[in-house]
Amino acid sequence: MSELRDGKRSSGGGSIGLWLLIGVLVPVGLWLAAGGAWLLRLGGSPYYLIAGGLCLAASVQIAQRRKLGFWLYMALFAGTVVWALVEVGLHFWLLLPRIGGPLVVALYMLTQWVTRPLGITRAKASDGNGWRRSMAVVGAVAMIAAVAIVYRGTDAAADAGVVQPAAGTDWPVYGGTAGGTRFADASQITPENVGNLKVAWTYRTGDLPANYPNSRSAQMFEATPLKVGDTLFLCTPRDIVIALDAETGREKWRHDPKADTTGIPMLICRGVAYHEAPAASVSDCPRRILVATVDARMIALDADTGKLCQSFGRNGEISLREGMGAVKPGFHYVTSPATIVGNAAIIGGFILDNMAVDEPSGVVRAFDAISGKQLWAWDSGRADGNAPLKPGESYTRGSPNAWSLFSADPKLGLVYVPTGNPTPDHFGGQRSAEIERYGSSVVALDAATGKLRWAFQTVHHDLWDYDVASQPVLFDIPVGGQTVPALIQATKHGETYLLDRRTGRPLSPVEERPVPQGNVPGERYSPTQPVSVGMPSFTPQPLREADMWGATPLDQLWCRIQFRKMDYQGKFTPPSENQALIHPGNNGIMNWGSVSVDQQRQIMVVPTSYMPLLLKLIPRKDAPAGDNIVVEGQNAISPMTGAPYAVKTARPFLSLIGLPCNAPPWGQIAAVDLKTKKMLWQRPLGTTADHAPLGIAVPGVFNQGGAITTAGGVIFIGATMDNYLRAFDLKGGKELWKGRLPAGGQAMPMSYVSARSGKQFVVIASGGHQFMNTKIGDYVVAYSLPDATKK
Repeated sequence: MSELRDGKRSSGGGSIGLWLLIGVLVPVGLWLAAGGAWLLRLGGSPYYLIAGGLCLAASVQIAQRRKLGFWLYMALFAGTVVWALVEVGLHFWLLLPRIGGPLVVALYMLTQWVTRPLGITRAKASDGNGWRRSMAVVGAVAMIAAVAIVYRGTDAAADAGVVQPAAGTDWPVYGGTAGGTRFADASQITPENVGNLKVAWTYRTGDLPANYPNSRSAQMFEATPLKVGDTLFLCTPRDIVIALDAETGREKWRHDPKADTTGIPMLICRGVAYHEAPAASVSDCPRRILVATVDARMIALDADTGKLCQSFGRNGEISLREGMGAVKPGFHYVTSPATIVGNAAIIGGFILDNMAVDEPSGVVRAFDAISGKQLWAWDSGRADGNAPLKPGESYTRGSPNAWSLFSADPKLGLVYVPTGNPTPDHFGGQRSAEIERYGSSVVALDAATGKLRWAFQTVHHDLWDYDVASQPVLFDIPVGGQTVPALIQATKHGETYLLDRRTGRPLSPVEERPVPQGNVPGERYSPTQPVSVGMPSFTPQPLREADMWGATPLDQLWCRIQFRKMDYQGKFTPPSENQALIHPGNNGIMNWGSVSVDQQRQIMVVPTSYMPLLLKLIPRKDAPAGDNIVVEGQNAISPMTGAPYAVKTARPFLSLIGLPCNAPPWGQIAAVDLKTKKMLWQRPLGTTADHAPLGIAVPGVFNQGGAITTAGGVIFIGATMDNYLRAFDLKGGKELWKGRLPAGGQAMPMSYVSARSGKQFVVIASGGHQFMNTKIGDYVVAYSLPDATKK
């Protein structure tokens, strides 16, 4: 073997191993150096420029067979470890993309394919081999130490004083109770036996998108069944209503309304409503199911037979388009069930986002559940929201809609309505004071008259599409030695407001705090926003450059550059003509899945999701012609016709290889003690195993659905990007069990006890979600305990 002279290897045969190494270091170095220089000019970290320069310098030295190349890279790797630990600490999933790639290269450089040609080790020198092995051990130990520090959520669990109420048999309304608590009063399934759950039955609805199973159609099976007596009632995305035997899953009847889906961008039916009247007061259908459709009808069906109730409207149906004026296809439809208070069926509607300033009204109306006659209307855009329409009039166009789920307190005679923001969502310079006053609020209406009792606004002059998507949750709470009727309102931007549901006054402090201001011509901005300082906040900390993520330093660098280029001032960053980063994004930290409250234990369960939105206002002169949405890859340009801007949106904020730019966890589940207003525990929810290469299970993923709690002390939730229904221990947050679903579980589960067998069932719709990119299906899956483990 040739000798070294002056630290340089004498000429010899070329080394494939070295050229492979150079083939990696040169392009990586060029990317890091060029991107790093750009990032530095934007005010970012100098690390990437330094790393790129060292990669290139090392490759030059290695090409010349100099040991210095080896030591330059090892110095770079050591510096990378130090830099990464300083930036993110001992957080495995944040360390991995910073250290993982450089570690692989470092370990390769310790092999004989590199060390021999560089003269660092000799072919027959045992001491050289030992030195190489020692170096390998040192490098591996550095990574293993980081890997050992796996991310964990807070673990401050407290004993909430478990009680065992009587087993519940029914689930008669969407949220389990009129107050939407999402609580099953059944205690058969416990933390000790939940691991024994098995599939009891599976039902397929047959309502599948065209080109199934390869379709990515915007058809989402988000339904939560009702259970009344021995029957489950549910609806499919096309509003087909199905009745199933609660014990076996056998179909009893189905009704297909043949909904006109023309122009409807998202086919969704979250549930149906059940109404029961004394038999003597109706000519037919004393027990009936009401379904509101995507083509804006309300239909009444006999709960026992599925036949149309002829006493309701005309041949069993009414139109929800009366008084709405001109409605373009897809601009107005209904996705959530009516709320029943007495004989009143109270309902809102969905208005397609960002289409125009004069979209259809967001009016809320009540209809007689027996006759279908309209009882009242509340039009938030009118001075007198309950004034009847004059001939030829229509409800106020562009007023805030109420597309999500309502709650009710029959004793107080109130219905609680979560409202959206006025249209269009991202430019408000043309909104009137009347239209703005009840936007992005929770509003209490008299269930008998529709009169406004009170309103609490969660976002002033909403420019972020932070409409109130979560169902208000009603429960009673001890305050100052008295029991007070309370309401929790969860929001897209991460705040939970605790209010007295009689008056709307906060039961936990709320402060108005200054927020960033914008400079878009013609726009105005609220100087402050309400912050719920007395409750745990789920609003993320403001993003930093160090929070950018990626599989490797290369795509992480790209995310850092994009982050530095965008307008971002933290929460409530206003939209702008430059691309703005909106975090939380409009998918929301909490969406229609809302929160669950265990009244006995006074514990609130909160699923959260963190998906930033990229948003850019496009001046009208530069916007695409026409009044339709224009899709450009991951981007969509909505016209906002009548406003001086169109809007370009993309979600989530992704790297070049399609991974989120914000660091994990992207989804969590938490429990809050409502007596102390303190967080009990918080855990990552779900993993990336169904989407990541090689099934890599990064914990904590985007979720859409909702959780339920049970008297047995178990939480059930699907919702995540991996196809599982999970069970958590309410007391400490430990994941106790997970059942594999045949498709995405982007729906809220429900639970009941069958009178026939005495078994507690947990049921979830498993149909997937286009925007979550989960597997599409048409399944309803029921779980129960085997007979031997029921007790």
